[in-house]
Amino acid sequence: MKLALKILGGVALVVAILVGVVLWNASQFGPKVDTQTAITLPEPPAVDVAAAAESLGAAIRIQTVTYASGDPKPGADQPWIDLEAALKARYPAIFAKMTMEKVLTHAMLMTWAGSDPSLPPVILMAHQDVVPVNPGTDADWTHGPFGGVVADGYVWGRGAMDDKGSLIAILEAGDALAKSGWTPKRTVIFAFGHDEEVSGAGAEAIFALLKARNVTPAMVLDEGYAVLDNYPLTGRSAALIGVAEKGYISLQITANTEGGHSSRPPPESGAVRIARALVALEENQMPADLSAPPFNEMIEAVSADLPFTLKVAFANQWLLGSIIKDQVASDPTANAIVRTTTAPTMLNGSIKDNVLPQRASAVVNFRIHPNDTVASVTQHVKDVTSHIEGLTITPYEDGIGSEPSPVSSTTNEAYRVLEAVARATGGGEVPVAPALVVGATDARYASAISKDAIYRFAPAIYDDADLNGFHGTNERLSVENLGRMIKGYAQIMMALGS
Repeated sequence: MKLALKILGGVALVVAILVGVVLWNASQFGPKVDTQTAITLPEPPAVDVAAAAESLGAAIRIQTVTYASGDPKPGADQPWIDLEAALKARYPAIFAKMTMEKVLTHAMLMTWAGSDPSLPPVILMAHQDVVPVNPGTDADWTHGPFGGVVADGYVWGRGAMDDKGSLIAILEAGDALAKSGWTPKRTVIFAFGHDEEVSGAGAEAIFALLKARNVTPAMVLDEGYAVLDNYPLTGRSAALIGVAEKGYISLQITANTEGGHSSRPPPESGAVRIARALVALEENQMPADLSAPPFNEMIEAVSADLPFTLKVAFANQWLLGSIIKDQVASDPTANAIVRTTTAPTMLNGSIKDNVLPQRASAVVNFRIHPNDTVASVTQHVKDVTSHIEGLTITPYEDGIGSEPSPVSSTTNEAYRVLEAVARATGGGEVPVAPALVVGATDARYASAISKDAIYRFAPAIYDDADLNGFHGTNERLSVENLGRMIKGYAQIMMALGS
């Protein structure tokens, strides 16, 4: 009995120590203390936001829609010509200050030379093209998708958020600064691609040109994140700054067999082999990593707003890591942030219901985490399906391929300025966190000239209804957000450019 009591006492002591360690770790979990002097943002010149909203509406009415790589085709590019003319007419001051170069015909590279050419430049990005509207859905829009209507405090139409809102806000900010007499000490560059929604060839060519000129920027800023009114992890507001974005590759898995009549199926047809391969990939996902940036830094940055149980769990991954990974994997949004995702998207087989396919295939799309590469993903697919005979694995011929971007710094001056702008945009108290952009932006091409200063953020506040408009019905940008963006972009140029 005494021995049993001693054992129980020892167990209780161990449990108490374990609980103490867990709670201590939770109490210490959070962003590292920033001992640097806080940045005081400059006050930019005032703008007429109502007039800016009308300008955005006018830009939306110019239908710069891209459908496939290579758009706009020669002879079908009048909307891009019209958009350039409209922008020059609306913003004469900034076009007078900046040298304009056309890249691949319609991509716009604009340079405002600074007084000190030794300083690395600031590059602000946006894109001119928009995605199509799904056929037959025009009537579902509150206002026509290309009407550019300003009503109920919003500018409505395709491209309002993605990405003509940023395009107009950057030019509004630049034009106001030019009119005010402000001149940059550090060169300011605007890079406006013309085909981001299909290939980004314009941005790729812009950064190839800048690389040839040995340009190394202090910061590149593109679309990606904003202040989220309802951040899913916390249920509260949070400002996310994209410090990296995932890569992209689609692989085609093919099984070639004899085919034949469906009345005499072989033990394992090509279609069955493809099905087995897809199941193997679904059951053997690429590994998740909760300890790698930017996820670990993002969780620390928002830790004060996390539910207590989540904070305890993330602070004690040495004990609860496997449980957290299982929970993260069950949520599609969270899962996409911590691993390379596997998504079968296209299946092909026979042309008739009673004919066995001679060639069955599947296309699987992977969005590549910064921990991985195109090569490692390809090898993963080969390894996971190696037990299935007769498969070939090749890049999908109509797809694109890009490596994940480098993870940019969260300690340099550029990030600190963005952090200050993001916090101010959110009202002053919102947590600011680095994050991984799971889609593709033109900023991926900026890695040609920078490895640690590429960011993806718009100084706006988006709620769930706003976010549903991206590539969807009733895309809209609030006039208030347009004003925030103009002010934020101006502050970025002034804080880094002066």
